[in-house]
Amino acid sequence: MILEGKTLAAKIREPLAQRAEVVHQKIGRPITLRAVGSTEDYGAYTYLKKEVSAAEKIGIQTHVHTVSNQTSAADFVALVKELSQDKNTDAILIPRPLPTHLAATDYAAYLAPQKDVDGMSNVNMGNLFLCKTWAEIETLPGFVPCTAMAVLKLLEFHHIDLAGKEVSVVGRSSTVGRPLAHLLTCKNATVKICHRQTNLPRAVKDADIVCSAAGAPGLLKAAWLKPGAVVIDISTNWHNNRLVGDADPAELTARGISYSPVPGGVGPVTLAVLLENMVRSKERTL
Repeated sequence: MILEGKTLAAKIREPLAQRAEVVHQKIGRPITLRAVGSTEDYGAYTYLKKEVSAAEKIGIQTHVHTVSNQTSAADFVALVKELSQDKNTDAILIPRPLPTHLAATDYAAYLAPQKDVDGMSNVNMGNLFLCKTWAEIETLPGFVPCTAMAVLKLLEFHHIDLAGKEVSVVGRSSTVGRPLAHLLTCKNATVKICHRQTNLPRAVKDADIVCSAAGAPGLLKAAWLKPGAVVIDISTNWHNNRLVGDADPAELTARGISYSPVPGGVGPVTLAVLLENMVRSKERTL
């Protein structure tokens, strides 16, 4: 089974323009998104522009602030503080990777949690990891990292129950791997986090579900997995002039393994979740 995400993404996005317009009428202006993007990473900056364009299509007003290797750490932190305190800024998006000297700052400590639509602030991350159940996740006052939440929504959409399942998460980033692993435990899965020092063939051989976010084409081999396993391929890698994930779809199909495609799987759902968070950022204040 191919666990496509376009249908779910369309379902999430369908009411957003109307919801944004309702907010517009109530506050007398459009919902306003301020994005801070690094021009040093072409791929990330290109995707940020796609996110901004999608926001504009549902009636959100946007502005992109660019940072680079020439931006001082002090100026970057000052910008985050300014946007967090600005009463006319409703949503803030700061995609990674950032230039190394900016990533090393404590900017996330100053990111207003109610505006932090990708769940990266210290407060939102802390609140996430304090949760033990899905009911607690659903009542969080802030936001959860969008890609991690998109994986959970995709699994639910395709009727894949997580309770009692063995899940291997490949990748331990603060943006995807670790928050995803925690969300899975809140759905009562038993989770193993894999990284560079993990014996990966051994770690995934008994997994019911493998969520791969390593960013390494060809890393995950179908031969390592048991028949009937499910692979959620989160990575988007530009390889041999095309976009691919961490696993080979042909190999997965041959072994009877269901998987999410790249592109067309987790990606569209992530964008839809992000857009919904932008609308919710202001809806919650009304």
